[in-house]
Amino acid sequence: MATLNEIRNRVIDSLMSIDNSQYLQALEKMIKSSNVEHDKIPLTEEQKIMLAMSEDDIQNGRMIDQDSLNKQELKWLKEK
Repeated sequence: MATLNEIRNRVIDSLMSIDNSQYLQALEKMIKSSNVEHDKIPLTEEQKIMLAMSEDDIQNGRMIDQDSLNKQELKWLKEK
């Protein structure tokens, strides 16, 4: 059975790939209206490192838009 952190990370990965703003707004509304407690969730050291790396990428312009990423992924997949 998956741990809470594994499930949370899979959900976050899924959210990061969604580019439909209406869908994301509906999810946000559902989350806000739920009875989920809003306690702080401690991050693992690995999560903190990944966030720091992401912040560094943003500050140094190492980003790619979703459409370009999708095209690169398709190209890579076709080569396999």
